[in-house]
Amino acid sequence: MSQAAQCEQRDSAVIRFAGDSGDGIQVTGGQFTNESALAGNDIATLPNFPAEIRAPAGTLAGVSAFQINFGNFEIYTPGDTPDVLVAMNPAALRANLADLKPGGVLILNEDAFDKKNLARVDYESNPCEDQELAEKYRLYVVPITRLTKDALAETDLGNKAVERCKNFFTLGIMLWMFNRGPESTERWLKAKFKKKPEIADANILALKGGMAYAEATEIFDITWEIPPASMEPGTYRNIDGTMATAYGLIAAAQKSELPMFFGAYPITPASDLLHELAKHKGLGITTFQAEDEIAAVGATIGAAYAGSLAITSSSGPGVALKIEAIDLALIAELPMVIIDVQRGGPSTGLPTKTEQSDLFLAAHGRPGDAPLCVLAASSPESAFEMAYEAARIATKYTCPVILLTDGYIANSSQPWRIPDPSQLKPFEINKITENNNPDGEFLPYKRDEKTLARPWAVPGIPGLTHRIGGLEKEHETGNVSYDSDNHHLMTTLRAEKIERIAQDIDPIEVQGDKDADLLVVGWGGTEGTLRQAVESCIDEGVSVARIHLKHICPFAPNLGEILTSYKRILLPEINTGQMKQMLQGEFLVEIDGLNVVRGEPLKVSQVVEEIKARAGSGKGSQGAKSIH
Repeated sequence: MSQAAQCEQRDSAVIRFAGDSGDGIQVTGGQFTNESALAGNDIATLPNFPAEIRAPAGTLAGVSAFQINFGNFEIYTPGDTPDVLVAMNPAALRANLADLKPGGVLILNEDAFDKKNLARVDYESNPCEDQELAEKYRLYVVPITRLTKDALAETDLGNKAVERCKNFFTLGIMLWMFNRGPESTERWLKAKFKKKPEIADANILALKGGMAYAEATEIFDITWEIPPASMEPGTYRNIDGTMATAYGLIAAAQKSELPMFFGAYPITPASDLLHELAKHKGLGITTFQAEDEIAAVGATIGAAYAGSLAITSSSGPGVALKIEAIDLALIAELPMVIIDVQRGGPSTGLPTKTEQSDLFLAAHGRPGDAPLCVLAASSPESAFEMAYEAARIATKYTCPVILLTDGYIANSSQPWRIPDPSQLKPFEINKITENNNPDGEFLPYKRDEKTLARPWAVPGIPGLTHRIGGLEKEHETGNVSYDSDNHHLMTTLRAEKIERIAQDIDPIEVQGDKDADLLVVGWGGTEGTLRQAVESCIDEGVSVARIHLKHICPFAPNLGEILTSYKRILLPEINTGQMKQMLQGEFLVEIDGLNVVRGEPLKVSQVVEEIKARAGSGKGSQGAKSIH
């Protein structure tokens, strides 16, 4: 480290890398994340992808960003505002500067701030020469592109290939600034480009060039040291929500000893789940990329009928296309998991952004009285738990289960303590191999007395021949029936079966001040934000409690008791109040909503402000607050 640079001890820091899609921003952020995880920090990340597949270079539509919050304590969110912003071009600066903390570090790639790029985003003057910007932030202007070319001058790579290495030069600067080593990144590059060692060597050279530049030039007058976090003993790995969901499903297949079938059609942001599961064919997993959403769910229903652990996934528009087939699985009472990685809607909406707006679709979006089980993951780590839980419930109760995640959960990452497989809940599969009616023909809709699940009878077993399809079934026999009393009975039984899943749900535990007047309720991917907001308020002496919902249909059995015991309830959601309406309708309680639909995770500061406005005031709020 340069003697000119002062090393400042910090508990945490938030960095945002931003640039064009072709600048390698996601790779840069991912590798800095890995280095921080190996350094022992707790982390939370927020990748932000442009919605346009090939947006023109240098435009706001093409800006890609990656934010990481890392520290020496438990990190719940990727952070509201960055301490450091690295902007690789004027568009990245224009799109992200407003979020940078006053006094924060701002690093600009001087070479990209030419007249053409400045004009594309309406800069009349060059920010690299802006004295006001230099007074408000710690401004460092670095010719990153030119320095990368100088560092790789002796290589045989062409100009375009050399320029692509500038993200690793940038990473080298940031590793030096935060006293991180390059070893993990070097190993990753060698493995990634095993068949193209010249590319690996060039990127490693650029990485080391960035570190050497920061060391030698002494332009950076500060470095930051963030000690390791104190974490529960165990084996950890850095994991994102997509990988965690895949591993949860794989664990379920292994634990249940069922072959897994995964049928899907590519759609952002759910496609990566198909890509991840396709890597694990050696574990008895069959992945099928169908020609469309309807074919994908149809094949998955066939796999469920044939006795496989059957999974399909999509995002909101794709789930809408699957609805009729999901209703078929529901009336046929087949075990199946449908994963909905929610994104901003409606229609194509904001395909690369996050939202919680598919709740009504999952809970109610089917023709007929057709309730089914709905679960929600709350973080990358919980995606493993809830994917496993979805498969366990589906096979125990022979019913489809919808698991809601979202774009934020799927793409963000955190350290994950690998669980002991022996501690995972056992599977109680209602699969039979012999006739359940010794007095006559097999009864495919004769139900288990406790769960009301019908038997899962796999085709090909002698004596278990039965009719299946979308027409109403006669009670027990499964024959087609148009009898009105039978339809009422079967509709009631299917609904009661879903309600009985509550037998498998642990009671909700209230976090925070249990004697508070104000309860903050959350569900899905808002958990980290709400947890940090509530803990921050408690540290300031505010009396507030919190619960978070992962089981939605049905709710946990003690939810009504909790809700009715608080004077005021605040429910923040990334939609216009869908869970609020569900809880008010179910439990007849008054709830204030904080509804923000910007395609981004909620900010801790927003929630803290709402908590303080209600806690200790002695009065309820004036109704839901929406921020659009």
